[in-house]
Amino acid sequence: MADPAPGHVTTLLRQWKGGDDSALDRLLPLVYAELRRIAARHLRRERAGHSLQPTGLVHEAYLRLVAAPGPEWQDRTHFFGVSARLMRQILVDHARARGAAKRGGAARRVALTDDVEPAAARDLDLLALDEALGRLEEIDPIQGRVVELRYFTGLSIEETAEVLGKSPATVNREWRMARAWLRRELGTPRR
Repeated sequence: MADPAPGHVTTLLRQWKGGDDSALDRLLPLVYAELRRIAARHLRRERAGHSLQPTGLVHEAYLRLVAAPGPEWQDRTHFFGVSARLMRQILVDHARARGAAKRGGAARRVALTDDVEPAAARDLDLLALDEALGRLEEIDPIQGRVVELRYFTGLSIEETAEVLGKSPATVNREWRMARAWLRRELGTPRR
């Protein structure tokens, strides 16, 4: 997630939050490729023939970002984390709209693996994962945030540690504990 002009995205985010709409016009070209990468990561976990494509998911997330009062942007990683959360919510809303069953059936399946990449043999229902992640966030907000940053945003252990202001060892431990908790909650076997 390297930025060719360190701090430039953060500056534009803060200007946008401060009411400078032209900052948003300058920001979009700088973040579009990364947003599309995050969207593609989400959609790789989707069922074949999903009606949303990465571009559509980015556009839907963008519309939600600009329509709602945004948070006080800390930095570009915070922006991408919020964007990934929006994309996750869009996909959950889409699955609900399709009438997906709580478990199984036509529900979308996603993987919760060590390497954060999809694994066909270890699928989870997106709606069940979203509900379980909500419960985890209530119990342990840090572990919930680690899952969100690692799984949904695609950050490395080191990048997640930087965002959270924690050591990589702490983030790795929280990641392992959160995955174990989610596996137990979702009834998936350990790899």
